[in-house]
Amino acid sequence: MIRHIAFVSILLTILTGFQLQAQNSQGTSISISNQSSPGAYPLVQAGKAAPVFVDEKDAEVVRIAAEAFRDDVERVTGFRPEIREGDQKQLSGMPVLIGTIGQSALVDQLAASGKLNNAGINGKWESYTIAVVEKPFGNVSQALVIAGSDPRGTAFGVFEVSKRMGVSPWYWWADVAPTPQKELFVSAGTLVQGPPSVKFRGIFLNDEDWGLQPWAARNMDTDIKDIGPKTYARIFELLLRLKANLIWPAMHPSTKAFFHYPGNPQVAVAYAILVGTSHAEPMLRNNVDEYDEKTMGSFDYFSNKKTVSDYWEKRVKEAKNIEAMYTLGMRGVHDSGMKGAKNTAEAAAMLEKIIEDQREMLKKHVNKDVTAVPQVFTAYKEVLDIYDHGLKLPGDITLVWPDDNYGYIHRLSSPQEQMRPGGSGVYYHASYWGRPHDYLWLSSTHPALIREEMMKAYNLKSDKLWVLNVGDIKPLEYNIDLFMDMAYNADAFQEGSSVKGHLRDWAAETFGQRKANQISAVLWEYYHLAFERKPEFMGWSRTEPTTKTAYTAYNHFYHGDEAQKRIDRYEALEKQVKELRRQIGARDADAFYQLVYYPVVGASLMNKKFLYRDKSFLYAQQNRASARDYAQLSRQAYDSIEAETNYYNTQLASGKWKGMMSMKPRNLPVYQEPVLPQISINSTIRWGVAPEGFVTADSSLNSGAGLQLPVFQPWGSQSYFVDVFLKGDQPVSWKAEPSGKWIKLPENKGSLTSGGGKNQQRLLVSIDWGKVPKKAESTGCITFKGEGQKFRVAVKAVNTNEPALAAYQGFMEYNGYVSIHAENFTRTTEKGGKKWELVEGLGHTGKSLMALPLLPASVEAKPEAVKAQTSVVEYDFYSLTSGAPTVNVFTLPTHPVTSGYGMRYGVSVDDGPVQVVDFKTVGRSEKWKVGVLENRAHSQVKFPALSKGKHTLKIYLIDPGVVLDYITIDLGGLKPAYSVLPETKK
Repeated sequence: MIRHIAFVSILLTILTGFQLQAQNSQGTSISISNQSSPGAYPLVQAGKAAPVFVDEKDAEVVRIAAEAFRDDVERVTGFRPEIREGDQKQLSGMPVLIGTIGQSALVDQLAASGKLNNAGINGKWESYTIAVVEKPFGNVSQALVIAGSDPRGTAFGVFEVSKRMGVSPWYWWADVAPTPQKELFVSAGTLVQGPPSVKFRGIFLNDEDWGLQPWAARNMDTDIKDIGPKTYARIFELLLRLKANLIWPAMHPSTKAFFHYPGNPQVAVAYAILVGTSHAEPMLRNNVDEYDEKTMGSFDYFSNKKTVSDYWEKRVKEAKNIEAMYTLGMRGVHDSGMKGAKNTAEAAAMLEKIIEDQREMLKKHVNKDVTAVPQVFTAYKEVLDIYDHGLKLPGDITLVWPDDNYGYIHRLSSPQEQMRPGGSGVYYHASYWGRPHDYLWLSSTHPALIREEMMKAYNLKSDKLWVLNVGDIKPLEYNIDLFMDMAYNADAFQEGSSVKGHLRDWAAETFGQRKANQISAVLWEYYHLAFERKPEFMGWSRTEPTTKTAYTAYNHFYHGDEAQKRIDRYEALEKQVKELRRQIGARDADAFYQLVYYPVVGASLMNKKFLYRDKSFLYAQQNRASARDYAQLSRQAYDSIEAETNYYNTQLASGKWKGMMSMKPRNLPVYQEPVLPQISINSTIRWGVAPEGFVTADSSLNSGAGLQLPVFQPWGSQSYFVDVFLKGDQPVSWKAEPSGKWIKLPENKGSLTSGGGKNQQRLLVSIDWGKVPKKAESTGCITFKGEGQKFRVAVKAVNTNEPALAAYQGFMEYNGYVSIHAENFTRTTEKGGKKWELVEGLGHTGKSLMALPLLPASVEAKPEAVKAQTSVVEYDFYSLTSGAPTVNVFTLPTHPVTSGYGMRYGVSVDDGPVQVVDFKTVGRSEKWKVGVLENRAHSQVKFPALSKGKHTLKIYLIDPGVVLDYITIDLGGLKPAYSVLPETKK
């Protein structure tokens, strides 16, 4: 046993009067402040810290928590409490009493006397009470009592007090520094908390090759040069502070198996952390490190049963005295299919036999009542097909549903599966190595998506086990925090708006109330931009097999320069975080860099690297001298990523994180230096003009023929750009003359020079609708002159004056298309208890409609039945042309809620027939790959030609879990766009 673990560098922010929101809190809550109040308990007062009492017979984790609490108090106040052992005779003054019911004599005596009401936690899982008790014993005037229903519950209670003092769970792992206080008082009252919403809650350390393992080898477990007991002690303390209780240890080839080092399971026992293993590692075995096929033969239960069975049983014997969760079944050595089976039926039959044999080992060595041993079966990848083929799984085994590695849960329990006594759980990714592309560098999974998917799981009774794949832990700090808070208290996250509030509260806990709104807004925008396209996916490349980077799908010539708009949003974020960094005090500087600055700036630079490269290529085709500038900017972005990562690894926190952050995990092409185009500029003609929408090469620009802006309409974009640019090095002075006063320019003249980024200028052309001639269509132009050259850009404004349109308010055709965000529907009709429900924060538009309830009665997918039986959401739109529309519906790429559903919805226009769409994907199809890379499922529905005038688009609810995000109607003019287009509304 490990009795004394050193806890270093406690970091915190004081939250005066913080109230925990929990679904199972009882009694009055408590707060901790630097100001006394009536009946308050003085934890630290007048230069003295209250002593802390624990029972020597209590669990080791209680002692560890008490020592951590002692250090927490000292780091907040500078005063170090004394830890004592003894009975009530040794008590005096105002002590802190920490203990577990049934293991602490002092706690049991208080409960027996009625001074401590433990009815709310007695016999419950991981529950605790925190109470200020008056005159608990004759020689004690007041005490702070932290009592747990079990040892982990006690530890959770201790760390809850630490958190309310201001000590962040990330005090060590993210250097979140404390706000010093001279005194601390606990308000009078009682808090009863527990049990958690999800029974087993933990993390999977994975893909540790580029961060956690080399960092631990260099800085923590230097004797073994690996992830060992010192590293795991820090990880387990973090888990307890997050109220988690489970670890799936690191298991890549770079790391020795968890049980290879005896100190690892010993530390797990000391910290009361359950040890499990991933979906690919049955019976607590790390096959990659521990199974040697050269000496042990094939990992094949068909042909090599005895060797494999002995291999498993040896570990069961070794682990019989530790708290463990056993993964049952069998796959290949490393995340591959099971060997030996000729077909799925044979695989299912063999898996049943394997599970039967594994459970016999558990009966023999762990517990004769095998149903009391935590066991899980994860339906991951091909195992789901085997399960669906009729695999008979004992009812007490927890069935674990995985996501598709990109945050979308493959499926959840049917009503029949929900009745299994073993229940079900979820294995979820916030980091991933594999096809179609890794995301191992930054934290890029949107909190709103995590909330939506995990609450869907919780509401369908997947509440036995939640495991989050966290990669190297850093930089996934916030996602981990959110996931564990949801697992502990799911009821607090039922509303979509809750996650944005959680992020704000987390920022306040970490950096203080004053900066919380600004920091949380920056992080929300960071996640929103990553939801549109993760930084790791900006190369438009793939892996397994690995492909070269390609040009992005962002449009540089239409939609106001879609690519530049993304750059501008990142530029705004960079500006904010750099200004915040200057304002953040030295105490918070390291935490701010890790939790905010590095991910935001890194993501921005990755986007610039590729979007500037694209501009360099495209502008070189138009003979723009600025093509060279953009090539340089692209390279500078890469160099800046390198410099920031070097700072992270060498200077941050005085070198504490040396080797932790890799900017090139797996050395995939997206992380490499940009591949820049060969640039050869023809400067025969000194300058040129390119209006928005002009995408052709330079030969068309020379004459100025055919240059025209997109059509202006009152309900569309109110400006379009015209670029004036140099082709060579010689300066140019230019003038611009509109043909009418209704055409507005920000500037009528200017100069272009070759230095300092002044070789091009973007003008935003707009319309003064009050001066536009009173007719349906007005045409004009802008004439550009300079250095003997002249360019003419045509301008057209359309202001339809149809009587039917005058009173119309709603979505409008604009330049041949209509853009609709799903949340802005015209009307909705509910039938059969089904509804499209608004979900805050979710999707590309920031709000989406979700098909609920999660387990409705099935809807017959025949068109007329859909119209008659189910709910519909409607969008009125006005068509100015009589074209045949193509309706593009964008949903999140979710999977069927259970095996009984698809991903269907119906689409119709006006009273026309319903066309049924099903965007369900199978396996790792190309459709699925595109969907997860883009965080959307795109379905197209074509309709016959419409007459001019008002129409109604209708989306019918068929299957639950469909998340409707946005819609475009192409009437013949829609130009390519990657991001969501602004709505076209009158």
